[in-house]
Amino acid sequence: MPEISWEDFEKVDVRVGRVLEAEPFPEARKPAIKLLLDFGPEVGEKRTSAQLTERYEPETLVGRQVVAVVNFPPKRIAGFESEVLVLGVPDEEGSVVLLVPESEAPAGGRVY
Repeated sequence: MPEISWEDFEKVDVRVGRVLEAEPFPEARKPAIKLLLDFGPEVGEKRTSAQLTERYEPETLVGRQVVAVVNFPPKRIAGFESEVLVLGVPDEEGSVVLLVPESEAPAGGRVY
């Protein structure tokens, strides 16, 4: 695995956000859920889609905190603009398990 410098890591803006809205995204090539996330006053609200359907239902995501990269350029997915990348880890079956703060964290809190 290639090494990166501390300066490289600092370029990746990883923040805590709260799910405000979650809905199915049937137009996506792979099953996904559209999310509206609140990252606090500095970053604001951002939209994304995430392939979470194997472990999560949209209604169970609303109100939860998640961790996401907020400084990628927007990406079009089936006509939808995804602005951030929600982070997760695959389990043994390949289903995404969300990375979340262990306890309540401020919206927009930066991960270091």
